Amino acid sequence: QVQLVESGGGLVQPGGSLRLSCEFSGSIFSFFSLYTMGWYRQAPGKQRELVADITSGGRTNYAEFVEGRFTISRDNAKNTVSLQMNNLKPEDTAVYYCHAVRSNRDSWGQGTQVTVFS
Repeated sequence: QVQLVESGGGLVQPGGSLRLSCEFSGSIFSFFSLYTMGWYRQAPGKQRELVADITSGGRTNYAEFVEGRFTISRDNAKNTVSLQMNNLKPEDTAVYYCHAVRSNRDSWGQGTQVTVFS
């Protein structure tokens, strides 16, 4: 079982920045470098949606609403994945979840709250 622990959420004004981090851990057979890692978010009353993900090979994918504002990255030496969020908008307010998947088996973090207030 993979464990994911997010950090970095908080309160920020529109136009501000936050950096979310996720630490990956698990069994001795859970090799971080083999997982596709992602960030999802869920606002009240809405379905969870993909924000960005990054494959084991470093290929990235972003939701349309990111509009070039966010960058996902991974550090295989530290078993972490990060989401740098710039130019935040009130509509970015949500709980952000870290996600790991390999061979159709996935794990979720507990989430971290991001609130962009105007």
